[in-house]
Amino acid sequence: MFRRIFITGTAGFIGFHLAKRLLAEGFQVHGYDGMTDYYDVTLKQRRHAMLLQQPEFRATEGLLQDHALLDSVTDAFAPDVIVHLAGQAGVRYSLENPRSYIDSNVIGTFNVMEAARRLKVQHLLMASTSSVYGANEDMPFAETEKADTQLTIYAATKKANESMAHSYAHLWDLPTTMFRFFTVYGTWGRPDLALYKFVDAILDDRPIDIYNHGDMYRDFTYVDDLVRGIRLLMDAVPERPASRDDIPEGDSLSPVAPYRVVNIGNSDKVRLLDFVDAIEDSLGKKAQRNYMDMQMGDVPATWANADLLHRLTGYRPQTDFREGIEAFVTWFRDYYGK
Repeated sequence: MFRRIFITGTAGFIGFHLAKRLLAEGFQVHGYDGMTDYYDVTLKQRRHAMLLQQPEFRATEGLLQDHALLDSVTDAFAPDVIVHLAGQAGVRYSLENPRSYIDSNVIGTFNVMEAARRLKVQHLLMASTSSVYGANEDMPFAETEKADTQLTIYAATKKANESMAHSYAHLWDLPTTMFRFFTVYGTWGRPDLALYKFVDAILDDRPIDIYNHGDMYRDFTYVDDLVRGIRLLMDAVPERPASRDDIPEGDSLSPVAPYRVVNIGNSDKVRLLDFVDAIEDSLGKKAQRNYMDMQMGDVPATWANADLLHRLTGYRPQTDFREGIEAFVTWFRDYYGK
């Protein structure tokens, strides 16, 4: 049974929530985060400060690209499991600063995989994204369908991570699970995410930008549901199958490696305008809506088939987006005193 979990990105949105959950269950957690200034570092510092109140939590500040530091920290901690969540996020920012995605998401992820290989961890779990489905149109998206048409460098780096991880799982018998996240939102969220930006702008009487004139759909996944899915997948360690015939229909398990890709989504396609309506209802205030054309690299819809997650863990994310928005607004008002 594993007890020591190394998590990259613990000062980040999802990493913070996952670390908090694992600490509550009694795990020892070592966090690693670069504290980059992609968004307000104060928010990251506050998250880490909360985690550091727990005696079983330790943290190291450093970049994934610093392989010497990453190696020394992981060697000293000797984790049973590594959960790799850190990386350069954001579809739109990848249009402005693509190099940061190569440095963090490709080189940084390679360094994490090398540490996992060297330490022979029981399970390596790494974050991917629904953006890897790219130009695919058959929905809900299933893990077994081809995903070769990424539309941004962000999505391309995440698909590269999946390919890199498969090769390591095959070569070194390293049990690896990649999870594809679908539009995560919730308390302590990132300021570049739509919900955060919309709530902040509406409260400050600033207009909100609504792309594709609101004709967009997203599978909004509440962060508590997401981290519960990750926690349960930690126990679902993939095993190399004896033959292709041993792989159940609908399972993304590789025929040649202990490797699997799993969607984590709410399986509920929500129209963006309905999402905005719910924000207005929660705030008791109307938004100034600035309708815009589709942004370059964006997709009109995402929608997860989460059957594999349910088959492996018995769990399906189910928080209604209105309930999740209400929780976020309560946190936001308290945190910023608005």
